[in-house]
This record gives sequence, structure tokens and C-alpha cells, in this order.
Amino acid sequence: MRSRALTSMGLTLLLGASVTFAAGCGDGAADGTGSGGSQVVGVDYPRSDTDFWNSYIKYVPQFADELDVEIKTTNSQNDIANLISNTQAFISQGVKGVVMAPQDTAAIAPTLSQLDSKKIPVVTIDTRPDTGKVFMVVRADNRAYGIKACQFLGTKLGGKGKVVMLQGGLDSINGRDRTEAFNECMQQQFPDITVFGEATDWKADVAASKLQTRFASDPDIKGIYMQSSFALSGTLQILKQRGLQVPPSDPKHVFVVSNDGIPEELKNIGEGLIDATVSQPADLYARYGLEYVQAAIEGETFQPGPTEHGSTIIQVRDGLLEDQLPAPLVTLDGAPIAGEPTLKFDDPSLWGNNA
Repeated sequence: MRSRALTSMGLTLLLGASVTFAAGCGDGAADGTGSGGSQVVGVDYPRSDTDFWNSYIKYVPQFADELDVEIKTTNSQNDIANLISNTQAFISQGVKGVVMAPQDTAAIAPTLSQLDSKKIPVVTIDTRPDTGKVFMVVRADNRAYGIKACQFLGTKLGGKGKVVMLQGGLDSINGRDRTEAFNECMQQQFPDITVFGEATDWKADVAASKLQTRFASDPDIKGIYMQSSFALSGTLQILKQRGLQVPPSDPKHVFVVSNDGIPEELKNIGEGLIDATVSQPADLYARYGLEYVQAAIEGETFQPGPTEHGSTIIQVRDGLLEDQLPAPLVTLDGAPIAGEPTLKFDDPSLWGNNA
């Protein structure tokens, strides 16, 4: 028996018993059992071309060992066809549960239906499918990301000026949530700020090209919101080329806020190269993705409410729950923004300072 960190005041555990999973490989993997009779979980990594996702990839086996979960892993490399194929491989291997992070949140629906028909529970991390059944979504509040970025830039710019939003893929719930929330916040709270939304499909080269073009047409840009650290390198290069890497006290300074909280972003904040980021919990995505799929295999169920690990489970739609993990705004000095607390860039509680 082991205690489960997922239990909370708002969470109902129908089955309190826990199954212990043995790590390692065994001859029984084809029927979903590993060495010592443990059950196997399939984990698909969504991509490996960003520091954030590479951090997640590093954390998954670490927590699998800690939780005694045996895993089989694949990498769909931001391609829905690969994810579908990888899932078919998991099914043929007899896995008892799947953890995935579908980047195209609409196209994954038929695969989710197939898994459901085979009674293979699914936990999605980072993204929420537009339709289809999953046991739990492990995610942060992505609308809050957009609002925090809006409030930071709006406050720093004094409610006036021009900002560029380097959007992620709008085929993803994350890209849509961050974009819609940022735009709505700007319209409601800072109507004198002009927002230029640039679609990038989470591609660094596209982001750099569109930012360069925007600066050419509007050289008085004073703020940039990167919806992920995928755009970090290109943005910094463009600012340097244009002589805009100057302290915030300089009128030429362009305020930059990002999303992810990777070590490089935290370092950049300390060096004054960017001004803020929202720390997306790569470590907790790995931990609770595995814990929830383990719980699903064991027959446990959950209800909306606060958890003991500092998050809140919400009901997104009928039959779909989402555990919204904390994702703090990180700044140079840790001072409040728009009355909301922030964390200082060197705070030891940030996963990016412990990666």
C-alpha cells in the first residue's frame, strides 16, 4: 500500500487500494504486464525540438522510477499521423494506459474513441482534446497565461503602445486559449494598446521571420508576447540586431514576456534580456500524468475541487476533468503585477532552477 499525492478534499477515491508497479522490462509486455507482473503504460512524447519538451522527456523516466511505473515511450515529433501510429503500436503491445500530449487537439478524437472502446484509459498532459474521452487532463490554466502576459505588458507600457503576440498553433487548445485571453484582456483593460497577432504554428523560424517583418513596418513596437520559448532565440537575435537590448529604464527597451519557465528564460530574465515568463510545470506534467494514468488503471475516480498538491480540478465538460496546476508569473524582482503576486527569477521553487 502507498499513499497517493492526488487525494484532496474535493477528490473521491472509490478504490483505496494501490497496485505496486515494478520498473524494468519483462517477457509479458505483449499482454500489458512487465517484470514481476506489473502493468505497462505507454507515454508518447509530443516533440523534442524545444527545451521545455526535452525537460519533460527527462522527467518522465525519473518519475516512472519513483512511482514504480513501467513505461514504453514513443515520440510523435509534432505530427498527428505519428501520434496515431504510435498509439496503434501501444495497443498492439497491450499497454494498460496511455499518456499523451496531442498537439492537434481536434484530430486525435478518433484515436481516443478507439482507446476507449478497448478500455485503455488516457491521460493528456499540457493539451486538452476538443472532443473525445480521457480520464484526466493534466494542464495549467492556459487562459491565465494570456491574461498574465497581457497584464504584465499593459502595466509596463502604461496602457499605451504596440505589442506583438507570437502565437502558437491555433489547431491547439493551448494556442487558442492563450491568444483569446490575451486579446480579450488587452481590449478590456488596455484598449489603447495595439496588438499584432502573428500565427507561427509553434515554429521558431516562422516566428523570427514574422517578428522581423513586423519591426520593419512598425519599428516602434514596445512589447512582445511569446506564447512559448520556441521563439526565444530568434526574438533575442532580432532585438540585438536592432540595438534594442537595453535596460528597462531606456526608452528604447522592448518588454518581452514568454511562456514555459525553462532554465534559459530564467537566466535571460536575470541578465535583463527578457522581462518575464510564465513557468509551465514540466516536472509536474510528468509526475501527475503518470499518477493519474496509474489511478485510472486501479479504478479510482475523481471529482472537481482543490487538491493537496496545490492545484484545482475543474469539470471542463460532461465527463471531462482537468487538473489545473499552478503556473506563476516570473519576473526580475518578484514584485506584484496588476495586484497579483509573481515569483523572482531565482526562486528555488521554480523547476527551471532545478533542471
